[in-house]
Amino acid sequence: MTAVMIDLQGTEITSEERELLAHPAVGGVIYFTRNFADIDQLNELVRQTRAAARNPLILAVDHEGGRVQRFRQGFSTIPAMGQIVEQADNFEHAQHMAQELGWLMASEILTMDIDLSFAPVLDVNGISEVIGERAFASTAEQVTLLARGFIKGMHQAGMKATGKHFPGHGSVQADSHIAMPVDERAWEDILATDLPPFIELANCLDAVMPAHVIYPAVDDQPAGFSERWLQNILRAQLGFKGVIFSDDLAMAAATAAGTMPERAIAALNAGCDMVLACNDRAGASAVLEALEPRFTEAEKRANRCYEQLAKCAGLGWQTLHNHPRWHQAQSLLERF
Repeated sequence: MTAVMIDLQGTEITSEERELLAHPAVGGVIYFTRNFADIDQLNELVRQTRAAARNPLILAVDHEGGRVQRFRQGFSTIPAMGQIVEQADNFEHAQHMAQELGWLMASEILTMDIDLSFAPVLDVNGISEVIGERAFASTAEQVTLLARGFIKGMHQAGMKATGKHFPGHGSVQADSHIAMPVDERAWEDILATDLPPFIELANCLDAVMPAHVIYPAVDDQPAGFSERWLQNILRAQLGFKGVIFSDDLAMAAATAAGTMPERAIAALNAGCDMVLACNDRAGASAVLEALEPRFTEAEKRANRCYEQLAKCAGLGWQTLHNHPRWHQAQSLLERF
């Protein structure tokens, strides 16, 4: 069994959410733009979140940069990763910029006592409607080199890195938030085009998030619900030893696995360590109810995820803003 990561509805915790946070199967919370008003409010929300929980929590956010940056006012504006090469003097400079942006993003999130930003995106920019400039580049080689720098910066700040969306979402057009993408290519094409960043970076990633995409040449289930993708390929062939998060079970593409509880159980059985039940409160409650007979094992798994992914102590907000590296990173942002 595994733990569940839930979301919150607003800028303050409700009484219903306090009950959910006390559930033994809840091991994490993911924040969205709706949860942020300003820095002081976010600090208090995080404090209340941790205080209400039964388990030690992994707190997370999608704060990649570009259009996927949940916290704005008071935070540095991180560019889309696809803009780095365009604004760099040369590719070596682009790698340096990626590292400094990874450090900057992670450092600011850590000051909020949030453990993870689900980054970096390791998708290769191809035809996807939802990836685009979220990807570092349109070739696997450049994605790998730039992402390696970004991961190094995250690690230097004290944050663990989550590669997404395994085995690659960039070569299929449909948006898995609203449709069921099917990548009809042969295994050899996927292996040559999209998998290399995951292969090359498997030993320095701390977590992976699989795509809600079906690759019929490999399996008839989306990757996040596929034992073949998660156990046979990611674990056995690539040697990945970190945490596997499902993508949000409320996304349209996840409906291929049935109801919310059925999706959670399918993701668990495939090999996910923590499932995200977000943007569907009734569905999240149903997932927790379905896991009720296995509370003890769920709580143990939640604690194991926390031990692997909990943040190092971050700098204080004012200390960070006085840090020479923070000021140097601000000068990089002037290029965008």
